[in-house]
Amino acid sequence: EVQLVESGGGLVQAGGSLRLSCAASGFTFADGAIGWFRQAPGKEREGVSGICNSDNSTYYADSVKGRFTISVDNAKNTVYLFMNSLKREDTAVYHCAASSFCREWRSFIVLGMDHWGKGTQVTVSS
Repeated sequence: EVQLVESGGGLVQAGGSLRLSCAASGFTFADGAIGWFRQAPGKEREGVSGICNSDNSTYYADSVKGRFTISVDNAKNTVYLFMNSLKREDTAVYHCAASSFCREWRSFIVLGMDHWGKGTQVTVSS
């Protein structure tokens, strides 16, 4: 059984930083891709960032480029999202997701994800 468990969310002031972690079990990082989506109240779930494990290609939503960085620690089976220069509009529940294919992350296809974590809340105050 695949389990994705997020941590690291919290309350931070605008301009601040957070590091999210997603610990994966039952999922081999060598296959497919893994990354992050987020969902704000009243909005659809949107892709944030993903990383393809076969070639380390990374994908970022335009809204977070230059501010967020994704990385994987294969030894720990953990994916991280380093979030800098946070804005109020980054406030959302951040979900870890994993897919069998990297191509799903090029357009952040929600239906292409095979596994989801329950999420961690990120709140950015002004």
